Amino acid sequence: QVQMVESGGGLVQAGGSLRLSCAVSGTAVRINVMGWYRQAPGNQRELVATAMSGGETNYADSVKGRFTISRDNARNTVRLQMTSLKPDDTAVYYCYVKHNGLKYWGQGLQVTVSS
Repeated sequence: QVQMVESGGGLVQAGGSLRLSCAVSGTAVRINVMGWYRQAPGNQRELVATAMSGGETNYADSVKGRFTISRDNARNTVRLQMTSLKPDDTAVYYCYVKHNGLKYWGQGLQVTVSS
């Protein structure tokens, strides 16, 4: 059973930075896809960034150049470094894992960016 423990998030002023981390346990093999999604009030959950096991990354257009995703395959962790944060980045951020055809979600982290 895959389990995920998220950390980070919080309140920051516009222009500031935050880092989110997610540690995944319950599997001894390399995870196919690790990443982050977010959901703002009244909006659908949307992709923020993903990182494939081979190193390929993918970003939402809205965060390109500001956010950086990284993963440590040896530790099964994924991080999201967020810089130049904007009020529009305010949302609950969810760690996401896709492994052996199944999708898993973290409990969510609140990120609030004040103007």
